[in-house]
Amino acid sequence: MTVTLAPPVRIGKAAVWALGILAVATGALESVVAPTLPLLQRELNMSPAEGALLSVVLLVTGALVTPVAGKFGDRYGGKRVLIRLMAVVCTGGLVSALAPNLPVLLLGQVLQGAMVGALPLSFVLVRTHLPAGESKVAIGVVSGLFVGGGMAGTLSAGPVAEGLSRHWMFALPTIVVIGATLLVNRLMPSDPPSRSDDAGVDWPGLVLLSGTLLTLMLVLALAPAIGSQPLVLGTLIVVLAAFVTGWTAVERRAASPMVDLRMLARPAMWQSSVLTFVICVGTSMAAYLVPQLFAVPADDYGFGADATEIGFFLLPGAVAASLAGPMSGIGARRFGSRAVVTTGIVLMAAALVALSAVHTEVWHLVVGKALIALANGLCVTAMVTSTATSVDRSDTGIATSLVLVTRVIGFAVGSQAGGAILTAGTPSGSDVPAASAFVTGFVIAGVVTALSLLVVRTMSKGVKE
Repeated sequence: MTVTLAPPVRIGKAAVWALGILAVATGALESVVAPTLPLLQRELNMSPAEGALLSVVLLVTGALVTPVAGKFGDRYGGKRVLIRLMAVVCTGGLVSALAPNLPVLLLGQVLQGAMVGALPLSFVLVRTHLPAGESKVAIGVVSGLFVGGGMAGTLSAGPVAEGLSRHWMFALPTIVVIGATLLVNRLMPSDPPSRSDDAGVDWPGLVLLSGTLLTLMLVLALAPAIGSQPLVLGTLIVVLAAFVTGWTAVERRAASPMVDLRMLARPAMWQSSVLTFVICVGTSMAAYLVPQLFAVPADDYGFGADATEIGFFLLPGAVAASLAGPMSGIGARRFGSRAVVTTGIVLMAAALVALSAVHTEVWHLVVGKALIALANGLCVTAMVTSTATSVDRSDTGIATSLVLVTRVIGFAVGSQAGGAILTAGTPSGSDVPAASAFVTGFVIAGVVTALSLLVVRTMSKGVKE
C-alpha cells in the first residue's frame, strides 16, 4: 500500500516574522561578549589568554553545531530540531547570565553556540512551507534580521553591562529568545522528515567533521602567534590534515553521509562557499580595522573615541546590515543571484579602497563601514538563497549550513589578518599602529574582495521570478 503525504502547510507572514524575531534575539545574544570583553576580564580577573578563549568558544561551538543541525533538520524535520536546539541555547543564556566565575561562563557560551544552527533550520522551514520565489525573500528577511540583531547586541551590550550588570546583558536577549521560541512553536506548522531514518546517523562522519572544524578554528586562533608557538601550530596543521583525509574517506563510503561530497562538487555549492569565504574575509578585516581607527588617540591621527561613541558611529552599519537581507532576497528574485552578488562585491571593493585613501574624518569611516555592511549582507544572503534553492529540498539544511560555516571561517581569517597587520605595523615601544598599517589593511581587503569577481563570472544568473 502506498502512503501519500499531504503537501506542506503554507505559512503566513506571522510565522516568518516569528522566525525573524528569533533571528534578532539569537543575533543579539551571540554578539554581547565581543564589545564587553575588557569589562568581563576585569570583573572575572581573566588573563588575556582566558579572554581570547572566551571570545572564540561560541564561534567554535557554532562551527561544530551548524552542519550537524542542518543535517538533522533535513532528516528529522526543521521545526522539531529547531525547538530542541533553542532549548539548549536558552539554557546556555541563563547559565551565562547567572555565571559567578569564568568556568561557568565558558559552559554557558558553549551551550549558546548552538544558536548558530538556528539559521539553516529556519531556512529548512521556509523552503518547506513557501514557494521558491517567496522563500528567497523570506530567507533574506531572516538573514538580515540575524545580522541586525548581532549589531544591536554589539551596540547595547556595553550600556546594559555598565548601567545594570554583566548578568543582564545575557539575561535580556535570552528572555527574548525564550519568547520567540514559544512563538515559533505556536505559529510554525510541523514539517515532515525529508528522509527515512533507516540509514541511521553517520556518527563517524559527524565526529570527524567536528574534529576538522575544531582543529581549523584552533589553527586560525594560533596563526598570529606562529613565531612563539611554531611547534604547536605545526602539530595542529598535521592533525587537521589527518582529520580532513579521514573524513573524506569515511564520507565516500558512508551509506548516508553527513555531507554528500558530490553535493560539494556542484558549481552552486563550491561557488557559494568560496565567495562567502572571500567576502567575509574582506568584511571582517574592515569590521576589525574601523573601530581600532576610531579608538586611536586624537593626538596621533585617530579620533580618540570611547566605547559608547564607537557604538554610535557603527549604528548606520547596523541599520544597513539589517536592510541588506530583505533587499538581497528581493533582488535575487527579480534579477538573479549573480547580479546581486556582483553589485555587492563592486560596492564593497570600492568602499574598502576608498577607505584606504580617505579616512581623515569620522563620517568617512561611518559611511564606508555602512556601505561594507550593506554589501556583505547583499552578497551573503544571495549566496545562501542561491544555495538553498539550487539543491534538493532534503539537502537544504546541510547545504546552507556549510555556506554559513564558511562565513564563520571567513570572519575568523579576516579578523586574524587585520590583527596581524596592525601588530606588524606597530613601532617598537608604541601601542599605536602606524597609519600606513590601516591603509595596507584596507587595500588588501579591497583587492581580495575584488578578486572574487573571477568566481562570480562562473555563476549562473540564478532563477528570476
